[in-house]
Formats: sequence, structure tokens, C-alpha cells
Amino acid sequence: MPRLHPQLHCLLPAALFFIVTSAHAQTQPVNSTQPLPTPVQTSVAQVAPLNPALPTVFVIGDSTAHNQADLGWGDHLAHYFDTTRINVANRAIAGRSSRSFIHEGAWDKVLAEMKPGDYMLLQMGHNDGGALDGTRPRGTLKGLGEETKDATLLDGSVETVHTYGWYMRKYIADTRAKHATPILLSLTIRNIWVDGPDGKQHIERDMGYDGYIQQLAAGEHVLFVDMANVEADRLEAAGPEKAALLFPKDHTHTSAEGAELNAQSVVRALRLAHSPLDTYLAKDLPPAITDVSASPTVPGAAKGSEPAHR
Repeated sequence: MPRLHPQLHCLLPAALFFIVTSAHAQTQPVNSTQPLPTPVQTSVAQVAPLNPALPTVFVIGDSTAHNQADLGWGDHLAHYFDTTRINVANRAIAGRSSRSFIHEGAWDKVLAEMKPGDYMLLQMGHNDGGALDGTRPRGTLKGLGEETKDATLLDGSVETVHTYGWYMRKYIADTRAKHATPILLSLTIRNIWVDGPDGKQHIERDMGYDGYIQQLAAGEHVLFVDMANVEADRLEAAGPEKAALLFPKDHTHTSAEGAELNAQSVVRALRLAHSPLDTYLAKDLPPAITDVSASPTVPGAAKGSEPAHR
């Protein structure tokens, strides 16, 4: 089924309202910072063959990039690129962390596909604060150092757990060993709002990992692409009520429309960062991406909104 043009998504918020109304009755207020029960997350295998004659951009991440049908931004990325010149391969897996994506063998499968001249968009962190052991052993140690801790898994095996920075550096080093280019993304925004010193509500812009990502980018000389602040500006321009329509389950996972807009934020951030992927972008991108002076907004947001404060 052909994907709708991003401008047609402006017709969807009204329909989403009826779905979201019932969902909100079972969730916490949008300004709550308490963790919510994780909804069912399923990643459909990506089976589209890659053209070996073209470079490939691989998306490595969690459910915010690939979750069920079209609920992750990685599933909405390809139509912003000229796919006659580059493959777009979404290899993100719902529920994974920088640790578990490697430990379960998913990263080795990506490396088997990767070739010189490819690109890797890496966005990990939403699940790295989880438990080190137990039924979902996916947590990493805080920080960027070389500390380790052994975790006993349910099958009795022992896994040596490293820091978030150790795993991220491994992705970078492995990608470079393939003569491909790693690019680090800040994390998608959660629908959590707080009162600012100006008396207005502002959305959370960092859940605690973006500082690490920026340090890694500087230390490893990797391009840092700040999609988080592009997305946050858009959500703040819309305001809490309209932003809530894009988060029907909890404060982390978006609707398909939210995923489309997140993909748009990724592409806009790639342009703002003067990414080497710029040359592969489609020719007919919407003004929300191409006009760097424009303030990206959610469809239906009030006009004349003040720019967000960082």
C-alpha cells in the first residue's frame, strides 16, 4: 500500500482523538515521570532485498524506530531518500538496548550485511536503564568508562555487562572496521512536560543519555545528529494537548503519524548537521525539512506559537 504524503497526515489527528480519549483514561498524566507499563512490542522482519550496487543506510535502535506496523520512525524514513541511489534498511528491534542488541546476535547480522561505503544511524538509550538480570536483562552500566559487572541470567549463564559508552564505542568501531560511516542520533522525545521558569510548560528534552551521546561523538569524532531538539521544538509549538494525540499508549511510543513526524525530524536534523547523507535525500522534500528558518510543527498546531526554549 503506498505511503501517504506527509502533508496528508494533517487529516489524521481528528480521527486519532477518539482512540486517544479512551487510552488516556488508563495512562498517567503527561507530566508524570513515573515509568509506564511497556505495551506489546513486535518487530516485523525486514525482508526487502538490498541492492548490492548501492550504499545502504542502516537504522539501529529500539521500538521508537521499529515497533509493530509503521509505529517506529525507521519505517517512515525511506520515502525521504532517493532509493534509486541508496538502500534504507531499518534493522531496529523493539525492546532492545545497546547491550541486548549485541548480546542477542542482531548486531552481528547487520555487520554481515554491511559493506564499505555504507552508513549506520545509531540511536540507543531508551532501554539501557533496565535491569542487568531477571526476565529482561538489557540494562547497561551508567557512564562511558570501562567498568564491568557480571550478571547471572535465568539460564544460569553469566554475562559481563559493560557501560553504555562501551557498547556504543563497539558499534562505532565495528562500523568503521567495515569501512562504513557511523552517525549518532539523540533520543526521541518522551511526552513528559514540566513547568519552566517562564511559567510555561516545556517538554522534556533529554532523558539522561544525550549528554553521553554528545561526549561519545566528540571523543570518537563521529557526527552527532540532534533530532531530539528538532522534535521537541515541533511538540512545544503544538502544545501538550495536540502532542498527546501522537502518544496514544504511553509517553514514549508514538502513533504512526508521530512516527512519520519523527522521521521528518531525523531528516531535518541530518540536514542541519550537514550530514554526508544529504546528497541522497529526495528532491521534493517538504518545507518543514528544507527551510532551516522554519519552525517544524505538528499538523493542527496553532499558528504564531513562540519558539521553544532550549
